[in-house]
Amino acid sequence: MTPFEFAPGLVVQGMSAPLRLSHFKLMAFDMDSTLINIECIDEIADAAGRKAEVAAITEAAMQGVITDFKDSLRRRLALLRGVPVAHLEAVFAQRLRFNPGAQELMAAARAAGIKTLLVSGGFTFFADRVKAGLGIDFARSNQLEVADGQLTGRLIEQSWGEICDGAEKRRTLLEVASLLGIDPSQTVAVGDGANDLPMMGAAGLSVAYHAKPSVQAQANVAINTGGLDRLLEVLR
Repeated sequence: MTPFEFAPGLVVQGMSAPLRLSHFKLMAFDMDSTLINIECIDEIADAAGRKAEVAAITEAAMQGVITDFKDSLRRRLALLRGVPVAHLEAVFAQRLRFNPGAQELMAAARAAGIKTLLVSGGFTFFADRVKAGLGIDFARSNQLEVADGQLTGRLIEQSWGEICDGAEKRRTLLEVASLLGIDPSQTVAVGDGANDLPMMGAAGLSVAYHAKPSVQAQANVAINTGGLDRLLEVLR
């Protein structure tokens, strides 16, 4: 189905009929540059004087130029070795903000009885706080290894694995849907980068938020201007 501008800055495609918010039971969100305004790993790299280098790898991964997310993340993490945990605190306090409309969309989801999931290739240090701040029900992300108050440049293995990449995002979406006893068609997935495409492809409705061109092209809804709550213009 040909994409059409549903409203200024809001593009819809692949939807033959209007959808209601009440149809859905789970909304899954990427974190960095989706729920929040920054790429946390880039801001952490600032402390090591390597923001430009790390940000270039991040951008290539999100554009899909680098297709191995796990390798790209390990390369970036290695550059963060020795960064003090105190810098993470500063990033959270001084730089991290919820993106416009995030709180409004979460409130609407709660009111409709929809569960919410944060699933991120970022880090638990931030994800757990964002989960609490937005009242999100479930979260999965990567856990940074710390020794003597500094980052080691590695991750800690968790019960589900070491790195939450695109495949793990998809698996988590389907796992939580199964736990809730719902069909994948009753899920929404929201993201902005190439590593969000696997979960977006598994969801009943895929939403690109201020996303890379390749992600916009494959999403049912592309929010190109305004906040996350613009999704509520499509789902009534």
